[in-house]
Amino acid sequence: MLDILEEVKRELFVVFVSMLPIVELRGAIPLGISMDLSPIHSAVLSIIGNIVIIPFLLKLLQPIMAFLEKTYIFSKTVGWVKKRSMKKADIVKKYSLIGLFIFVAIPLPGTGVWTGSVIASLLKLNHKKAFFAMVLGIIVAGIIVLTLSYGVITIF
Repeated sequence: MLDILEEVKRELFVVFVSMLPIVELRGAIPLGISMDLSPIHSAVLSIIGNIVIIPFLLKLLQPIMAFLEKTYIFSKTVGWVKKRSMKKADIVKKYSLIGLFIFVAIPLPGTGVWTGSVIASLLKLNHKKAFFAMVLGIIVAGIIVLTLSYGVITIF
């Protein structure tokens, strides 16, 4: 029984880490592998966790940022996040949803669903279509990170 609870704890931790900004699945997949989950298991959990957060981000980021932008304490931070996100948004501006897919699919720091959701909200992209584009991007990014992580593990 304790083995099952320990396994579920590791799985939930990987799912939770994949929901975090900056880290997302790019960090969750190697983390899961390092916690003795199989590479495929780690990737699937990370993809699920990264997908689960998208609807909340698309629906809540814009109103939360608008509210925080009116406060003295957070206005500069929100402005910085918007400016930083829009600097990275050229491909999304140019290619819309296909650009959003490519943006999320490239597993580099700052190109995941958190920044993608900020960009989609600021550019007022259709949320359902943006969700679909980001899900496809997450799957591609997951495959890339899984391949790289598995390759590194087999080398060592």
